[in-house]
Amino acid sequence: MKEFRLAAVFSSHMVLQRDKKVCVFGEGPEGEKVTVEFAGQLMETRIKEERWQVILSPMKAGVRGELVAVCGTRYHIFTDVCVGEVWLAGGQSNMEYELSRSVGGKEALAGEEPDVRYYQVPRLSWKNDNFCEEEAASAWELFSEEKAGKWSAVAFYFAQRISRELGVTVGIIGCSWGGTSAAAWVPENVLQEDSVLRIYWEEYEETVEGVSQEQQLREYEEYETYFEQWNRKAMEYWRKFPELTWQEVERDCGDSRWPGPVNCVHPFRPSGLYHCMLERVMPYTMKGFLYYQGEADEARAGMYGRLLGRLIEQWRTDWEEENMPFLLVQLPGYQNPLREDDRSWCIIREAQMQVFHTIKNTGIAVILDCGDKNEIHPADKREVGRRLALQALCEIYGVIDKEEAFGPVYRTSYPCEDKMEVEFDYTGRGIQLREYGEEAAPFEIAGEDKIFRKANAEVKGGKLLVWSDEIKMPMYVRYCWHNFSVPVVFGMNGIPAAPFRTSKND
Repeated sequence: MKEFRLAAVFSSHMVLQRDKKVCVFGEGPEGEKVTVEFAGQLMETRIKEERWQVILSPMKAGVRGELVAVCGTRYHIFTDVCVGEVWLAGGQSNMEYELSRSVGGKEALAGEEPDVRYYQVPRLSWKNDNFCEEEAASAWELFSEEKAGKWSAVAFYFAQRISRELGVTVGIIGCSWGGTSAAAWVPENVLQEDSVLRIYWEEYEETVEGVSQEQQLREYEEYETYFEQWNRKAMEYWRKFPELTWQEVERDCGDSRWPGPVNCVHPFRPSGLYHCMLERVMPYTMKGFLYYQGEADEARAGMYGRLLGRLIEQWRTDWEEENMPFLLVQLPGYQNPLREDDRSWCIIREAQMQVFHTIKNTGIAVILDCGDKNEIHPADKREVGRRLALQALCEIYGVIDKEEAFGPVYRTSYPCEDKMEVEFDYTGRGIQLREYGEEAAPFEIAGEDKIFRKANAEVKGGKLLVWSDEIKMPMYVRYCWHNFSVPVVFGMNGIPAAPFRTSKND
């Protein structure tokens, strides 16, 4: 018989979404009655197929109290429950990146932030015998130096800004795992039924074909033991030589064997974290999603737009809200020092921008100036969170205008004598062109032959003029079209122009 309980995401100090019907749900013994009481509302239901849910009527921000759930003689009481704004923060390591490590983190942790709360979905990749016990140990946290240091820095800075601007409590549900493809965060059918995305699933099936579940478990446990020992050694080495890259540490400490065998236990396997993490908080009532991911999909950059679009569609379906807000972080600049510039990150960024242009109720935080050429985890997450918050304040809450929230975004271009004129959206207050050296020029131009040359640029009449003395009849322009580039075109608000190319067939 199922024990009566609420989903693990319900606990004391939780935040319930304002101005929406709030779903409270859990599991329990078949047929028994459940009552839920909060802020003067009393709802009841019967448990069917060992699951139950009740719907609370919409409430205004600021409502506080105890939430009491009763089933027969069993009950759960959650204290200090408040109503405000709730966002889920998904993605991989740059969303996971902790506040204590971020630019401004120490200063933030030394202060007080009573109106930001956080729930971390347990990072569990396999439903073993201890899964429910470990999940049940999770709980909503109040801001403190000890607790908040482990929160997502991006999500914290986002929540801090939203809370201060709107005057409401903001709750973040952290649901990220470093190194994961977007394929880990969608159900199997999304991949299996798509002729393009099917390769993600087929590749995984080939990996585990003929290998028993017991052997897969054993192989992963052996890898975890090895990596734990290697990691201790590597961390000690890194403390002595903090300037070293991951590759240099591996050179001196031996092969890390990362990421290990991607089998039925591994967090990187397709659909695994969808079931073990994301599904565990469905359908907790929220405002929307924050999403910072894409690095792990660079090997299949050409598929990323399709995969990301399907992920957004699926998550909205799961929460039963067709246009639920979805705010993206466009990847910053980064160039793996051991690889050539294959421009795969350019394709990822382009796909992210295309999703913003084509899928309703999305936003995009352009952070091209926040990257670090040789570090895939840049430390400045404060600005990333701020720009995500600007997107929400503009696109979702409507309290600031687009000129404040966006940098220049490419609209169109056309030849004008021996130059190309480029027009942008969101430049009503003007655009600025910062100084750059000839070698670092991020502009490229080409004629009909599509052989690109480095180019010069100037701003005139609110437009960008791009030219090269080597190209007399220009037709195409690229800007910051490398995995890592230093941006020089900015809005008057200090947000950089998004990278672009004027033709996808170059």
